[in-house]
Amino acid sequence: MLNRQVLCGLATLFYIAGSTAPVSLRLQSPGPCRGIEATHIVLLGTGNPAPDPNRSGPSVAIVANGTPYLVDMGPGVVRRVAAASLKGIRGLESTNIKHVFVTHLHSDHTLGYPDLIFTPWVMERSEPLNVYGPKGLAAMTKHLLKAYREDIKVRTEGLEKANKTGYKVVVHEIQPGLVYKDENVVVRAFPVKHGSWHQAFGYRFETSDKTIVISGDTRPTETVVANCNGCDVLIHEVYPESGFAGISLDRQKYHRSFHTSAIELATIATQAKPRLLVLYHQLLFWGSEEEILGELRANYKGEVVSGHDLDVY
Repeated sequence: MLNRQVLCGLATLFYIAGSTAPVSLRLQSPGPCRGIEATHIVLLGTGNPAPDPNRSGPSVAIVANGTPYLVDMGPGVVRRVAAASLKGIRGLESTNIKHVFVTHLHSDHTLGYPDLIFTPWVMERSEPLNVYGPKGLAAMTKHLLKAYREDIKVRTEGLEKANKTGYKVVVHEIQPGLVYKDENVVVRAFPVKHGSWHQAFGYRFETSDKTIVISGDTRPTETVVANCNGCDVLIHEVYPESGFAGISLDRQKYHRSFHTSAIELATIATQAKPRLLVLYHQLLFWGSEEEILGELRANYKGEVVSGHDLDVY
């Protein structure tokens, strides 16, 4: 007779085999039965402020037991959610997005905010959106809702008869530490160093089968190492060191203060020891993806992949 652990493994394999999700899925080694609802990490957007049609603005979805939790909301986020849903990620649908965690308030990480507020509501989401992030998030939310007040009025009072709850937002301006917990996830925020921003966060997600750390935008920061500490997946921003000397001294100073080079990330990852290092928010203004990977692999011996939009892990 097959034991419970083997049955669980088979159930997971059959589930994955029947899915149309991208092949970047990584199966965990056999462990206690967690059902077929393995945690999925979906890179909704891996880009930066440049309007690259192949890379939407920064956003990552953690889907645990069919429930999605988003980190950041860059341009194109809702359509990327729809694309991921079509690829078979169960539960990752726009009307199911009810919890978002914001690393910082830079425009490339928040331009999708009104999209997340209004598009799922137009598609008949009836529950408010819960958003967690740094100081200033409440003011941003207030002004966005005010900017769209005519839209809200026409949709709720006109012939559309839209519900009066699904566009509302519950804002949580957070501090480092435990910021959210339910039956699927435990979410902790930790401070990172992102240039002139007074508050910027990374996030650590603990689910039944994975520990995932997302750096957000940051220069080399010891809190990333401490919060990963052998985590399953570390998702980290990066830029290539090659070509860096060719940009102006002012731009060099800016990037050193705000971001992390591939060589610096190699040191961080060596100390943090993730099972998988995933690169996102790649700054490719003066180098290439291949150069980033080359610099990392020359200085870091762990497993590393360069993420693309709609990759699933």
